[in-house]
Amino acid sequence: MTARHLADLLTDVLKNQVTDPQWLGDARWQVAQNPDAITMRFPAVGRRCGRGPLAGAGPELAGWSVDDAARVLLLTALPLRGTALARLVTALYWQGGAAEKRAVLRALSGPNAGAGAAGGPQGPAGAPDVPQGLDIGAASVELLDDAIRTNDPRLVAAAVGSAARRLDDGMWRQAVLKCVFMEIPLTAVADLDRRADGELARMLADLDDERRAAGRSLPDDATVLLALISDPEWVRSTPQRGIGDTASARSAEFKEKTV
Repeated sequence: MTARHLADLLTDVLKNQVTDPQWLGDARWQVAQNPDAITMRFPAVGRRCGRGPLAGAGPELAGWSVDDAARVLLLTALPLRGTALARLVTALYWQGGAAEKRAVLRALSGPNAGAGAAGGPQGPAGAPDVPQGLDIGAASVELLDDAIRTNDPRLVAAAVGSAARRLDDGMWRQAVLKCVFMEIPLTAVADLDRRADGELARMLADLDDERRAAGRSLPDDATVLLALISDPEWVRSTPQRGIGDTASARSAEFKEKTV
């Protein structure tokens, strides 16, 4: 199946959910004609379009809000590429509040392709292709690193999507640990099956030891993840299911048995 453009997906999902659709339509046109127009429109999106959860969006947009989707839609209207696009998108991130930063991060990663799913950025084998996010090249690394260092779980979760493939292995492992610290579901982490390795297992094991010594434990999905990546043979035997999804499913089963 041919991937729909990200703008098409968001346009469909936002139908009947935007408070002022005329404003959003006009803003998209203005941004397409004059990219600098986005600097005034971007902060106003929440007030003009709404901030509630994005309804009926499906798993690929899980956790998105209406203003997330509307802001990303404006970003897709920018008629820029390369350095010019990177310069404007990074300016929007640094000048914005948490909501604007989150939207930039979501635009870079695009919809969730299924955290850790086999098949790469196009999602699980046999699943429909998922539109990809904006490409601002190496400029994305600084933004992702900044978001991961914050204490805002929605920024951290948005930063570990598919755009995080630009992070080197050390930065990526630290991002996974940050998710564990903040108890962000590991399904948020893209490419977990491909990038989880022995070093991540060692780091998780060290963290587990520290928490046990303090009378605490890892989140359930992190405990399952540690068990999975410490057993490479098990991981190779289940290639069609992402580690993040498996960890979350197994932790849910664990909770049901212990309630």
